[in-house]
Amino acid sequence: MIFRLSVKGKDRNKKERDKKGIVSMSKILIVEDEISIAELEKDYLELSGFEVEIETTGDRGLERAIREEFDLFILDLMLPNVDGFEICRRVREMKNTPILLVSAKKDDIDKIRGLGLGADDYMTKPFSPSELVARVKAHLARYERLIGSNVQENEIIEIRGIKIDKTARRVYVNGEEKSFTTKEFDLLTFLAQNPNHVFTKEELFNKIWDMESIGDIATVTVHIKKIREKIEFDTAKPQYIETIWGVGYRFKV
Repeated sequence: MIFRLSVKGKDRNKKERDKKGIVSMSKILIVEDEISIAELEKDYLELSGFEVEIETTGDRGLERAIREEFDLFILDLMLPNVDGFEICRRVREMKNTPILLVSAKKDDIDKIRGLGLGADDYMTKPFSPSELVARVKAHLARYERLIGSNVQENEIIEIRGIKIDKTARRVYVNGEEKSFTTKEFDLLTFLAQNPNHVFTKEELFNKIWDMESIGDIATVTVHIKKIREKIEFDTAKPQYIETIWGVGYRFKV
């Protein structure tokens, strides 16, 4: 069970920096279906002090990119199942992590599209591994400077497969964004911020609706039902919002 309140973009691990100011042991994900190229990139990056993981299919690469924490992504464009453009788009919706696209395609339209989707760089194959390492270091250093600035950071609540971005008022369930009304979002956020605490319907109604609405506590039941339909795999056996019969509701972690 995981309950994590994090801040988007924050340097979580306070990693040591080498003499040049580059983050050492940064974790990089390479998504590349040509294993010989992926292994060569991995070797050069590891020699430079990076921790590197490889995925050879787009769907698996996308899943790991969304679920796990990496410091930089290197994405090939032509991948099985899900292409690099789609991975870039989905990752950028949720994270500010640097993305470097690589491809044998030399057309400017592909570069424009990739950068337009939020990629930080685009390299055309073939390229020298030393150039790749240099660009990786440059983007990591730039990202470190950005997250060290006073830019407003997003408040994030993550509980198992649910991610609640309080600042942007967006909710993701297993990486997929779900649409919530204002009160649904407020109710879900309040419960998630107070895990394992049982609240009566009266308490929830007073907390979320306050004086804005004239009605009865049945409103809470209706909203809980709608929230469950969006976050639960099986609404008959809820894994997140539990009903405590005769009392109220509890967000389980």
